[in-house]
Amino acid sequence: MSLNWKEIGAVLGELDIVGAQVQRVVQPSYDTLVLSLYKPGRSTELLFCVAHGACRIHETALPVPKADKPQRFMELLRSHVRGSRVEAIEQLGSERIVRLRMGHGDGERWLYARLWSGAANLILTLPDGNIVDALSRKPKRGEVAGGTYTPEAGPPPDKEFAIRDFPGTGSLNRRVDAWYAEHASELSLDALVEKARAFFSRKRAALDTRIAALERQATEYADWERYRQLGDILMANQSVPLSDGGIKADDFYRGGSVLIRIDPRLSVLDNATAYYEKAKKSKSGRAETESELSAARAALEALATDEQRVLAEGNPYSIRAYLSKQRPAAAAGDERRYPGLSLDVDGWRILIGRSAAENDALLRRHVRGNDLWLHARDYSGSYVFVKTRPGKSIPLPILLDAGMLAVYYSKARNQSAADLYYTQAKNLKRVKGGPKGLVLPQNEKNLRVAVDDKRLRELRRLIGKDGD
Repeated sequence: MSLNWKEIGAVLGELDIVGAQVQRVVQPSYDTLVLSLYKPGRSTELLFCVAHGACRIHETALPVPKADKPQRFMELLRSHVRGSRVEAIEQLGSERIVRLRMGHGDGERWLYARLWSGAANLILTLPDGNIVDALSRKPKRGEVAGGTYTPEAGPPPDKEFAIRDFPGTGSLNRRVDAWYAEHASELSLDALVEKARAFFSRKRAALDTRIAALERQATEYADWERYRQLGDILMANQSVPLSDGGIKADDFYRGGSVLIRIDPRLSVLDNATAYYEKAKKSKSGRAETESELSAARAALEALATDEQRVLAEGNPYSIRAYLSKQRPAAAAGDERRYPGLSLDVDGWRILIGRSAAENDALLRRHVRGNDLWLHARDYSGSYVFVKTRPGKSIPLPILLDAGMLAVYYSKARNQSAADLYYTQAKNLKRVKGGPKGLVLPQNEKNLRVAVDDKRLRELRRLIGKDGD
C-alpha cells in the first residue's frame, strides 16, 4: 500500500533537509531514486519510489546499490541538480504530490514527485512549469520534455485518512523505511528471496544439464584413437560381407575379433572415412570439451557462493539489484528469434547458419543490405553475418571473431588458419535455379584468419550451446 497524503505530510515534517546540498543521485532501478543530501552535521538519503502499490517518499538507512547501467533520468538529474541546495520541500495541500525546490548556479530546478499508484511519476521542471524531462514520459498527459506541469493544491479528500501505526521504534521515517523494505510488493524481502531461490534453482538445473552433457561427450571423446583403429580395420577388410548389421573382422590392434557398425547405404571405404572423421573430431574436441567442463563446474561453484550470499542478504535493494544484473542482455526491444545460432559480442550481433535452410532463412528474413557476410574460402560451411549498427563501423576484433566462427563452422574447422570471403549482404546474388541458400558474392574481399582456440571457446560459450 502506498503512503496516503497524511503519512506523506508526517514524513516530510520530520525531514531536516532545507539548505542541504545534493551530493549524489542514485537510481538503483527504474522506479526508485535516492538523493544523497548533506548539511553540516547531518546526511540524509532521501528515497522516492513510484512502484505501483508502494509509492512513497522517506529517508532511508538501507544501503542503495548503484544501477548496473546508468539510467536516463538519473543522468539528467546529475546534470541539473547535483551540487544544488534544497531551498524548500513541500506537499501540495492534501495531494500526494511533493515539490522539491533546488537552487543551482543557473537557476532553480523543481522536482515533483507525484505519488499516485498507477499514475506515479517524477518530473523535473523549471520554476515556470516548463518540463525538463520526466522519469516516465507520458505524451498523452504532456509529461515530456518541453511540456508543462503546474499542479495545484487540491481540497481535502472526502475520505478520512489516518497515519498508520508502523511497527518498530524511532522516527516515522525509520519505521516506514523498515516496513516497506519488509512488506512492499516489489521490494518485499520475502518475495525477493523467493525470486532469488527460483533463479538459483533454474540456473543450477541448467548447469547440471550442461555438465552431464559435457561429461557424456568427454567420455565419447576420451578413446578417440579407437575410431581411427576401426577405420583401419575396415580398410583392411573391404571384401568382408556384412554380419548382423556390421562387419566382423580380426582386431589386429587389441586382439580377438570386433563387430564394427556401419551404414549399409555407404561403401566400406566411405564408412572407414566416417570413422576417421570421427577420430579427428574427437581428438580436437577432447581438450575443448574438458576446458568447457572445467568452466561449467567452476560456474556451478560460483553460483553456490552467490546463492549463499544473496539468500543471507537482508537488504531488498541489493537482492533486486543482483537479480536485475542476471537478466539476459538483449538489444532494446529485440526479442527476435533467429534460425541457427546467434550471439552478442560487445553489443554486436553475430548470426550463424549451420545448414542450407538456415542460411537461406537468414538471407531472406533476418539480414539487411549493409550487414556483413563471411564464408570460408574453398570450403563448404556456414554463412556468418554481423548485424550492422547505425553510424558504427564494425571493429576489427568483431570481424576476426566472426571470421573464426566462419572457420569453425565449416570444413576448415581443423585448420589453424584459413581464408575467408567477406562482403555486404547486398552484394550477394542468388543463383537462379540453384540449391537453396546458394549465392555468388560480388565485390568480396579476402580475410586471412588465424584461429585462437581460447577465444573460440569463449565465443562458443556465448552462444549458450555446444553448436556442433
